[in-house]
Amino acid sequence: MDDVECVRLVLAGDSAAYRTIVERYKNQVYGVAYRMLGNPEDAEDVAQESFVRAYAKLGSFDHGRKFSTWLLSIASHLCIDMLRSKTRNSAALDDFAEFLESGERGPEITAIGEEERREVRRLLARLPDKYRLVLILRYWHDLSIAEIAETIGATEGAVKTILHRGRLMLSGQMAEKEVHGNVLSTC
Repeated sequence: MDDVECVRLVLAGDSAAYRTIVERYKNQVYGVAYRMLGNPEDAEDVAQESFVRAYAKLGSFDHGRKFSTWLLSIASHLCIDMLRSKTRNSAALDDFAEFLESGERGPEITAIGEEERREVRRLLARLPDKYRLVLILRYWHDLSIAEIAETIGATEGAVKTILHRGRLMLSGQMAEKEVHGNVLSTC
């Protein structure tokens, strides 16, 4: 059963159809929330609130849109609201637990790869919210430019600009770290 059919069934009073939607998207919604907020409890709260709000606003869902984009838009806005309410400028993403690669690679390579991923998450957490959000939606959730634009309520041109600037900021931070790291290692 596709998303539009599930929505129709929920609107007709079938609560089991909404459980299907929740099961289908709970990991994606939680993932966006966790990457934005960096805190499992906050991410869980936002994920739950996202589904509650989506249920309450289901009648306003445009069937011409992709449901996942609409739902992630709700979650993204809730994350931004939470960040603003806590007046946090960045979320600590160091605690994010990723799955390790298969055992094909040696432990040294795996350790280096994990350290690099941890460093990218740390640098990503230092970016302003809108840049972090767009990078997360693009590279963690593999959304297209059009889907990101729909999710955050911006034009595709604005998303491309935010994505470009976010990558520049991230690469600038990486270059800065590299320069300082090399200077420190020679002392």
